[in-house]
Amino acid sequence: MQSQDKIAGKIVVASQHYPPDTSTTAAIMAEIACHLAERHEVVVLSGWPGALPASHTGPGKPRVVAIRNRMAGKAALVRRGASELLFAARTFVALVRELKAGDVVLTVTAPFMLPYAVAAAAWLKGARSALILHDLFPDVLVMAGLLKPGSIVTRTMRAANSLMFRALDAVITIGRDAEGPLLSYSGMTPSKIRFIPNWATLVPGPRPLSPDNPFRKAIPGRFVVGLSGNLGFTHDPEIVFEAARLLEDEPDIHFLLSGWGIGFERLKQLQAAANLSNVSFVPRVADAELEAFLAAANLWIIPYRKDVAGVSVPSRFYNLLAVGRPVLLVSEPDAEAALTVVENGLGAVVTPGRADQLADAIRAAARSDDGAIAARAVKAAARYDRTVAMDAYAGLIDELLRNPNLSERR
Repeated sequence: MQSQDKIAGKIVVASQHYPPDTSTTAAIMAEIACHLAERHEVVVLSGWPGALPASHTGPGKPRVVAIRNRMAGKAALVRRGASELLFAARTFVALVRELKAGDVVLTVTAPFMLPYAVAAAAWLKGARSALILHDLFPDVLVMAGLLKPGSIVTRTMRAANSLMFRALDAVITIGRDAEGPLLSYSGMTPSKIRFIPNWATLVPGPRPLSPDNPFRKAIPGRFVVGLSGNLGFTHDPEIVFEAARLLEDEPDIHFLLSGWGIGFERLKQLQAAANLSNVSFVPRVADAELEAFLAAANLWIIPYRKDVAGVSVPSRFYNLLAVGRPVLLVSEPDAEAALTVVENGLGAVVTPGRADQLADAIRAAARSDDGAIAARAVKAAARYDRTVAMDAYAGLIDELLRNPNLSERR
């Protein structure tokens, strides 16, 4: 783009996760920041230490400012909470220094205290603010059983959310199911909500099932059931393990598990005690091997606890479709991923907590002769396109930059 196409005002992206971090959130925020930097001045406040990849440096790329951040393990809740609070406070100070009236700041719900700091700093400096809603707090913590629905902490967080949503100019949802829970807050209005789903990072196209796949070679089963990625508090590892237990006497079905997070630690504990013959673990797969790994399984599982609708959307879902694989989703039927599965005939949706239903669905998939499901999955993945998403983010940012009067919101 030529310089005359640029709009006055800069964009500040505040994210704990950013390259060289290799998480999904880091990749998404980097894609957005680099795309916006093609037309705007972009500053990234990053909570991840280390040198940036060469592809993220140089002319036309965001300027990255490191915010000192000490990451605690997900299981260390008290230390993690203290670290995230400190990171949010440091980000607030950096934003107050960096922002000017008319700028736009974009952030994400990781960690969950960061959006409060961003909204407050933007309000104080007369800047616009937008939040990418990956997870809705405190609903996620209630869903995971870490908070009671009527507890003082939950009520306090909901009150803080009402103030935050009132201050924000836009909330980007990645699932259609998020609108209802958002509108339950007094500070939210439908005009602030923008639906911009995430996208597949792999090029959509059927990947054949090959006996030469390095991740299948040592597996005796004909039908491989995969589980991959981060398993956090919102996921249910026990339902996957119990389904494997129920299917242990069916030698054609084998479970291939790879990932990280507290849920995977639980799976390893369960396997250490039971030593199921139909379960194999693979160390966390590097990005360069992700395509081969996803192509190794016949079927993929995404296991949520109950009450996931409107609370969390699995970003890994789109890459599973991109390689042409069916998905078994454990969730309510009105959750975003469940809607996509049912609407496009991409697998099945299983009631949370029902390992017997999950085992039955795996059996049915292993016996299915639906040869067209791979094409349907790839077609669905192609609709979740990076270019479409980037254009939507650029359009929203341009709209916020052009709006000189925030008095209606104040």
